[in-house]
Amino acid sequence: MESLLETQFKKMKESICPFCNPDSDRTILLENEYAFAMLDKFPVNEGHTLIIPKRHTADYFDLSTEEQSHCWFMLNKAKLILVEKFNPDGFNVGINVGESAGQTIHHVHLHLIPRYMGC
Repeated sequence: MESLLETQFKKMKESICPFCNPDSDRTILLENEYAFAMLDKFPVNEGHTLIIPKRHTADYFDLSTEEQSHCWFMLNKAKLILVEKFNPDGFNVGINVGESAGQTIHHVHLHLIPRYMGC
């Protein structure tokens, strides 16, 4: 199976979606067959992570059950990494579906936002 980087290099000239074609300087924290995780480019807090399905679709509810499951599994793994690296006091988890819900990039992504006391 191709890695995310191999896949992205092939798509580089084909897509302007920042998740289908992430900047080469972005660090991929985790990857599986259906999704990947990377730190948010504009974080709410240190460690703000995005879980992104590899298939391009804007609406979370258009993902298959298998794709959704892989995203949630990855979110749990990302949480463990963030606890070890940043030791947050809590987390927010969110998905914006549609512009009226605050979605600004039209590719599904889950937010895992570490929260810290006093911030």
